[in-house]
Amino acid sequence: MLSLFYSLLALIILFFTNQMTASLCIQKEIPEDRQPGVFRTINVLITILLISSYVEILFT
Repeated sequence: MLSLFYSLLALIILFFTNQMTASLCIQKEIPEDRQPGVFRTINVLITILLISSYVEILFT
C-alpha cells in the first residue's frame, strides 16, 4: 500500500517539476538545443531524491 501511494505521489511530483522546468526554460530563454539536457538533469536529480526518501521511509 505504501509503495502504491508513494509511486502516485512521485509521479505527481515529477509532473509538476517538469511544468516548473518548462516555465524556467521559457523565463530564462534557454535555447531549444540545451533544454533536453536541463530536463534530463533535473529529472535525474528529482528521481534520486524520491528514491532516497522512499528508502529512508521504508527502513525507518
